Amino acid sequence: MMDNRLESPDIIERDSHGYLMFFENWNEDVAKVLAKEEDIKLSLEHWEVVYIVRNFYLEFNFSPTIRMLVKVIEQKHGKKCGNSRYLFRLFPKGPAKQATKIAGLPKPVQCL
Repeated sequence: MMDNRLESPDIIERDSHGYLMFFENWNEDVAKVLAKEEDIKLSLEHWEVVYIVRNFYLEFNFSPTIRMLVKVIEQKHGKKCGNSRYLFRLFPKGPAKQATKIAGLPKPVQCL
């Protein structure tokens, strides 16, 4: 029997703020639905940040702060992309909020 939760991203369990209840339910189709709800059309730059956020969470078991995210991106791509302006251009309502939601992570503690 097939697991329909992964095939129908619009019916995956979420909390009252729209974050996935279960990290394991995430896939790129789910990310596209979440991004659309945030009025974001995912570009290669968005995907890169989404995967950086997911990998950070897998390694450290918490979502990166904006400062941490900036450092990781700066190490990979230099100062041109490793700054908060770049992240806010991609995620205008806040990288901590939008990138973590699209990446399928729990709502960050520091997010109101």
